[in-house]
Amino acid sequence: MSSLDAIDRQLLAILQSDVSLSIEELAERVGLTKTPCWRRVQKLEKSRIIRRKVALLDAEMLGLPVSVFAQVKTGQHTPEWADAFAEHVAQLPEVVDCFRMAGNYDYLLRVVVSDIAAYDRFYKGLIRRVGISDIISNFALEQIKSTTELPIPSDKQE
Repeated sequence: MSSLDAIDRQLLAILQSDVSLSIEELAERVGLTKTPCWRRVQKLEKSRIIRRKVALLDAEMLGLPVSVFAQVKTGQHTPEWADAFAEHVAQLPEVVDCFRMAGNYDYLLRVVVSDIAAYDRFYKGLIRRVGISDIISNFALEQIKSTTELPIPSDKQE
């Protein structure tokens, strides 16, 4: 992260907010001309700081208003089981986030579905396919904040 200067940080903050800006608009906002701005963006992409560019969709408008946080515990802690679990979860479109955790549960999944019946089908399919010793499902009542924007550390925070 130390190779990022103030302009790189500005570019990242702007792109996180609106990746649809043209290079001209982006360059103007950070005080560069088009070519140096384009080169910086290319460098950030090549270094994988910018992993990809996507459109953010509205889950409710797509008929997926239910978010479930599933805490998964396994009795198996072999690399083979962990690889198989990760591979299986990666194939499930309902799973939008999956984290391996420290603490009482081994994994935390964020699952988006149309309704409780759809989650029940997801749940039954998950426990049928992978060995899980326990799963706790927490249903979100309201989304207070959701963002994909990461805080960009300043030079002073490093």
